[in-house]
Amino acid sequence: MVKIEYSSDSETCEIPAELLAGKRHLTFNEIQILEKNLNHNDDPGWKNFYVDEKGFDPSLIHLSFFSGFVVLGKLEKCTLHYNDLILECGIRRSRISNVATGDNCVIRNVYYLDNYRLGDRVILFNIQEMCCTNHSKFGVGILKEGEPEEHRVWIGVANENDGRRILPFESMIPADAYIWSHYREDPVLLQRFIELTENGTSKKLDTYGYVADDSVIKNSNIIKDTKVGKAAYIKGVFKLKNVTLLSSEEEPSQIGEGVEMVNGILGYGSKVFYQAIAVRFVIGRNCQVKYGARVLNSVLGDNSTVSCCEILNNLIYPFHEQHHNSSFLIATTVMGQSNIAAGANIGSNHNSRSPDGEIVAKRGFWPGLCSDFKHNSRFASFVLVSKGSYQNELDIIYPFSLVTPGNNGNNSISIFPAWLFLYDMFAVTRNRTKFTKRDKRVIKVQHIETDPMAPDTMQEVMAALQRLIALTVDYLLTIKSDYMEEADTAEKKFQAAKDFLHQNPEADFTLQDTLCQKKYGAVIFKPVQAYRMYRKIVKYYATRTLMEFCHALGAQSLDKELLEKIRSLPLYTEWENVGGQIIPSEKLQELFAAIKDGGISNWDGVHHFYDTCQFSYEQFKVRYALYLLEQLYSRSVEDFSYDLYRNIIDDVSLVAYDIYNAAFQSREKDYSDYYRMMTYHSTKERDAVIGPLRDNEFLRQLRSETDVFVTDIKGLFDGLLGGGG
Repeated sequence: MVKIEYSSDSETCEIPAELLAGKRHLTFNEIQILEKNLNHNDDPGWKNFYVDEKGFDPSLIHLSFFSGFVVLGKLEKCTLHYNDLILECGIRRSRISNVATGDNCVIRNVYYLDNYRLGDRVILFNIQEMCCTNHSKFGVGILKEGEPEEHRVWIGVANENDGRRILPFESMIPADAYIWSHYREDPVLLQRFIELTENGTSKKLDTYGYVADDSVIKNSNIIKDTKVGKAAYIKGVFKLKNVTLLSSEEEPSQIGEGVEMVNGILGYGSKVFYQAIAVRFVIGRNCQVKYGARVLNSVLGDNSTVSCCEILNNLIYPFHEQHHNSSFLIATTVMGQSNIAAGANIGSNHNSRSPDGEIVAKRGFWPGLCSDFKHNSRFASFVLVSKGSYQNELDIIYPFSLVTPGNNGNNSISIFPAWLFLYDMFAVTRNRTKFTKRDKRVIKVQHIETDPMAPDTMQEVMAALQRLIALTVDYLLTIKSDYMEEADTAEKKFQAAKDFLHQNPEADFTLQDTLCQKKYGAVIFKPVQAYRMYRKIVKYYATRTLMEFCHALGAQSLDKELLEKIRSLPLYTEWENVGGQIIPSEKLQELFAAIKDGGISNWDGVHHFYDTCQFSYEQFKVRYALYLLEQLYSRSVEDFSYDLYRNIIDDVSLVAYDIYNAAFQSREKDYSDYYRMMTYHSTKERDAVIGPLRDNEFLRQLRSETDVFVTDIKGLFDGLLGGGG
């Protein structure tokens, strides 16, 4: 620090020495010009005022008050432009203390600016108050010297009682929030998470606010303890306090009219507009929060859009959509690629005397209009829930299913497993490309799996298959089926039920699943069709993954050598959706061990671990694909017969075309259905409004990919069939 004595009563001003490089005191003539322009300084000698050695025009400063220290970069006769805003560089009608600026900035009508550093070409225009305390943390959950623990800012995600609370930090992604909030049984690990967050941060009381290069702040009320990244645009905000706004030239962020944000971090390329409120938050990259939305005690994943609604105490993964004023999301973990309909009330109905319940919904969660659920509830991946009031706790273990309130007269719900595969394949197959196109992030720190058919969902499908067989055992015993006559052990009963499902494709019956809803259970409709479809999808996923791995290595087919190579890879059969990235559960335990023993000492190290998992993801997948194929047929691939290989190829080829045909037919209904057509005068008008079916880019691409896939899949096992290797 450089200390400057500047007044008659020996007051001093401390200026950080690094700010004075290339700076000088004012000349006598410059002081005269400044005073002639009605500027005032608490230091009558202007000793606290430093300017750039190479370029300073004092005529660009008017009607302003200075105190503390002031260090200015170049100030030249030029104008800065941002959209329709054009302002001459300089300082006008402002009160400034303890401020350092970069080159050619605009500070105009800033009525109180204290303890800030500005980058180059920054515009501050019409601001009531902008200041920074020396103990600010900018939304990060750390403490400064002498601060008590109760001053630490926590985010109470996933549960309203703070039992899953986490500390925000600048580089936080949903994966970090997940491992911190959902592995609470190890106090040593939880303490290490705190230490990772504090690693490399300063506890000194010397903090100052910062606005980076090319940022614009205008027509705003209160900006306190806020750090603003490059090329950010802030206009008309009501209040920003203890906030980090991450922004860059490649991913500029914006905050608009009437917004209030307190204690949190806004990600790169995100936008918050129109009376939105965020308190205790981390908002990811390329997100939008607008139209009065309220995001409190929550982490919102990348590429999400939230409008009008209320979101309290949530951990939300990427690609979340919630646009309606009447929707609530409270105390949940929603694992992304989700859409919350109007009137949905998710999580406000507790089943205990304390608000300590929670809801977990895996990716692809889509509740219908005006749905409400009771804590605790859990949903498998890509579950579509029909409109209704669900009065009891739910545990929906069937992925890609439709859940309805049911009309069974006994309060049981109805579940149609594999419903999306059977009746809305267009939505499933479009999912992967839809979300990929919506991903506007330039830098992708959080890895996101957008394919509906991935290890996490296949794991759920396999569990659903086992559940359907087990329930079929009960059904066959109840009706005293011939299939059970020779079954005198649990293993034989299970195999008999499996044989029944294989050999009776047209069987029409229902199953009772008591676990899916507390007290009243669920009726499982079309179990045979679901069982067969689930098997087809697993078979399709496994062969597709094996084929993609072969092609990545330049091979056209599997042979013994390649099969041995795949079998030598590590096999993981349990998977977790970690913030959007699919990671083997065993790898998470490796991560936790490295964090606890000090091998990983900061969050960058954790992110590097995620990267290494993603780097090996294709290998993990192909080994799991081989495992799935062998599980389906209860034997190793080496023991597959010639006919079995051909059967797999034929089945998978049919599934590929079934996927295309089902997707095409799902979309074709929008063009042929009477009730869809009745609002148009003619087919030409319809095509002008929604576009011709033949021009649907997704369907054209899917048809082309299907043809290539079917051609390639025919040769997948040639190396094994011919005895190659």
